Amino acid sequence: MADNEGGASGLGWFLAGLGIGTLIGVLYAPKAGKETRDDIMNASLEAKEKAAELVEQGRKKANEYVEQGKQYMEQGKQKAAEIVEEGKKQAAASIEKGREYYEKGRTQWAQYADKGKALVTEQQAKVSAAVEAGKDAYVNTTVDTPV
Repeated sequence: MADNEGGASGLGWFLAGLGIGTLIGVLYAPKAGKETRDDIMNASLEAKEKAAELVEQGRKKANEYVEQGKQYMEQGKQKAAEIVEEGKKQAAASIEKGREYYEKGRTQWAQYADKGKALVTEQQAKVSAAVEAGKDAYVNTTVDTPV
């Protein structure tokens, strides 16, 4: 903000200096009144033209900055859209990976549960067979042994 104010102030000082310099030059010049007035008029017109030229240059530069700012803003929007899209893709990929791991874990858990059930059933059968064998052995030993 201070730079901008300094530029406008600098132009004002330049024009003031130009006017004062012209006035001093005219006052000390050994010329007739008409010639002096013509010189003052010409110097004023030149100063006016120079000021208009500087104003036009300032306008052009400001327009360049505006266009450049618009380009930067558009580039920023595009980059932000690309980043958001990439984030969405990564989030979707992470969600899909999570689903895969969940399904894999669930499948493995079901397999382990089935193996556990089969093992329990097998052990129950073995225990039942052992109990039956023990009963048979007991019955056979008590029947064969005389009292």
